[in-house]
Parts: sequence; structure tokens; C-alpha cells
Amino acid sequence: QNSSEMPETITSRDAARFPIVASCTLLGLYLFFKIFSQEYINLLLSMYFFVLGILALSHTISPMMNRFFPANFPNKQYQLLFTQGSGESKEEIVNYEFDTKDLVCLALSSVVGVWYLLRKHWIANNLFGLAFSLNGVELLHLNNVSTGCILLGGLFIYDVFWVFGTNVMVTVAKSFEAPIKLVFPQDLLEKGLEADNFAMLGLGDIVIPDPWSLGSPFPCSLKKNTHTYFYTSFVAYIFGLGLTIFIMHIFKHAQPALLYLVPACIGFPLLVALAKGEVTEMF
Repeated sequence: QNSSEMPETITSRDAARFPIVASCTLLGLYLFFKIFSQEYINLLLSMYFFVLGILALSHTISPMMNRFFPANFPNKQYQLLFTQGSGESKEEIVNYEFDTKDLVCLALSSVVGVWYLLRKHWIANNLFGLAFSLNGVELLHLNNVSTGCILLGGLFIYDVFWVFGTNVMVTVAKSFEAPIKLVFPQDLLEKGLEADNFAMLGLGDIVIPDPWSLGSPFPCSLKKNTHTYFYTSFVAYIFGLGLTIFIMHIFKHAQPALLYLVPACIGFPLLVALAKGEVTEMF
């Protein structure tokens, strides 16, 4: 991962297009599961997410692992360079720099990968899921509050429609054997680590509201160098997720988390801005 890589900023046009692209992808997956054998699709997906998961997890644990390496650890630098052409017309296709510590992280992540591939264990699934979420949050940045509102508003409609309007979202989430969701065992106390009755939370419900929660689109916070809106959004996220779980238990039906998260994540900071007289500044 080159430090020169800039995080991608989502524009208003990207935000408006996002729910349409997501809907097409979701419908495509649904039709795929209906037409083709589920076994083969999941085998293909397992291999794909196995490679992707190892890289994501390795990148995520690498900063944490640094403190566990002794000072005298023989750390060698490596560079993977793949070029095209020669002389002045030489072009770099792949330029990847890494060191021995990165290789150790890759080896540890591979152990989780093999565990996931062989057992499809919920802990391995969640380790990969969290790694994907953190990488997603790291890559996506909103340029302003209006873009955030467009993105969250569009995905609010998307989530509600595909969960309540059709059985597409629930079917894909249950058929899709890949770490695209975090799973929470409800029978953990009775069965321990062998639990098999799960509640699910899609990674989109974590990643999408999070660039917002990280406070990047709030100029009124950045100008004064405070974290008011970050903390407000953080509390809003906890409240929204708590409400989702509460409603889910009462109605015993899958809930679109964004139905509760979006009004909370937009409403809470907006109320704070109204109280502080910073609405104009916020937008």
C-alpha cells in the first residue's frame, strides 16, 4: 500500500449514482443464485474473497503488529516491480513495496484465510468482514455534507425497497457465503464457538454511514478543530443500530438498518448545528 495513494473523494454525482449501481449488482447476484447452482457460485466467491480477505486483513493488522516486533527484528525491504516497454517509454504496471513485517502479517492473515475456507467459521468471517469495513472507511471520503445527505438518502430508499419491497436482499444475504456481513451468534451461550443461529449486519450498514461518522464532511468542526460532530454522529450511529435491533426483535423480521441509521446520522448532527447556529456553515 503506497502512502502516496490518495483516498477517493465521493462527489455528488457519484453519490446519486451509487444506489442505482448497488441495485443492479444486487439484482444481478439474485438472478445468478436463481439460475446457477449455489455451490459453484459460492466456491468461486470463496476463492475471490479468500485472496481479497487476506490482503485486507494483512493491511489492517500491520500497524497494530508493529508494536509486537522486537527492536532487533531483521526487517528487510522488498519491491515488486512490473514494467512494460523499455528506455524512455518504460511504464510501471505494478510497483509494490513491502518488508519482512508485512510478510509476517500476510502469513498470519493466510492462517485466518485457510480457517475461513475450510470451516467458514463465524469468527474468521467477522475478522475478514471487519478488515473489509476498515479498508472501505479508509478509502471513501465525502467532500461535503450535501454529498453525504445525497448518498445516505439514496441508500435509505435502496435499503428499504430491497428489504421490505422484495425478498431479494434477504435471499442474497443468506445465500451468499462470503464475508460481506458480520454475523452475531444468538446461541453463543448454549453452543459456545460452535454456534449456528446468527443475526447479520451487512458491511454496507457499517461502511456507508462511517465516512460521515468520521467527521470528514463537517467544515464547521474542522475550522474550530473540534470533534463535536464526530461524537454526535457516533452516538447517532449507536442509537440507530440499537433501534434496528430492538425493532427486529419485536417484529421478528429482517430490518433495513439504514432505515434507522440514516435519519439518526443526519438528524442528530443537524439538531446540534441548529442549536449552535451553524447550519449554513455546516453545508
